Amino acid sequence: MEALGFWKAVTVDRSDFLERVIALLQSARVRFCVVDGLAVNAYAEPVVTVDLDIAVAAEDLARAESLLGEEFETPGSDLRLNIRKDPRYFAFVDDAQPRNVLGLTLPVAKVEDVLRGKVWAAQDPERRASKRQKDLADIARLLEGYPHLRSLVPQEILSRLI
Repeated sequence: MEALGFWKAVTVDRSDFLERVIALLQSARVRFCVVDGLAVNAYAEPVVTVDLDIAVAAEDLARAESLLGEEFETPGSDLRLNIRKDPRYFAFVDDAQPRNVLGLTLPVAKVEDVLRGKVWAAQDPERRASKRQKDLADIARLLEGYPHLRSLVPQEILSRLI
């Protein structure tokens, strides 16, 4: 089974929600990039997730939310689309590069930015403990493939990695 087909099965995406979201953003010329777990999958051995996390350029954020809200009241999928509204993510869009994600070519934040986002998530005390554990695993996955980025990870987090 192809990666996209597998993900569609896991997310019970019978409505082509992923493709429709991407097509809508691209046709409206909304500048965005994939971040978080799915972005990690673009740089490391993939793991299953039902989340599609994206960062949108600051100037496109309100328009993207409006377009997506109008089009996708009921997505017909268990896929969860999350738009990162934290201003720290806005700049990720500028350096995004096309990468293979689930068999699709999508703009993905550069690996350094993906790592920064995972560090922020792992340090967020309001985030569920289980999510923070996954963030640590994602950081470890990225550092295995990109050990030269170790200096971007605070010692407090490095000491928690196995």
